[in-house]
Amino acid sequence: MDSIIFYSLASILLLLSFIKDRKKTKMALKKAWKAFENILPEFLVVILMVGFLLAILNADTISGIIGAKSGWFGVILASIIGSITLIPGFVAFPTAALLLENGAGYMQIAAFVSTLMMVGVVTMPVEIKYFGKKATLLRNGAAFIFSFVVALIIGMVVK
Repeated sequence: MDSIIFYSLASILLLLSFIKDRKKTKMALKKAWKAFENILPEFLVVILMVGFLLAILNADTISGIIGAKSGWFGVILASIIGSITLIPGFVAFPTAALLLENGAGYMQIAAFVSTLMMVGVVTMPVEIKYFGKKATLLRNGAAFIFSFVVALIIGMVVK
């Protein structure tokens, strides 16, 4: 139901924008399409990867690896995976929801998402180039440690 409301609202606002200024609206739609084309390959790869993993790993396996009973081992594993994975935020949160639905624990997903958003092993070379090695290592190290704080807080709140 929420989707219908949001799509209807977006359509109405788009129509109002088109009535007000056709040229700007067409230009905005072209820019949005270009952005969508740029994001689509990453988005599809991640969706395929998650779908493939969910097809191979059943809920019991996911629960065993990063479920609530996996404890801090699962948190560490999830944070390492999150640190080396490059997924945009708009894909990360639905992925986390899918993992939760399939048996992952809240602490483990909190660590995964926080490292995914804050730690960038893949992007380190670019970051080192612009900010220097020391600043990059400090920032990533602090973010990695902070992900455990986030996991701990989520673990205390969700129980």
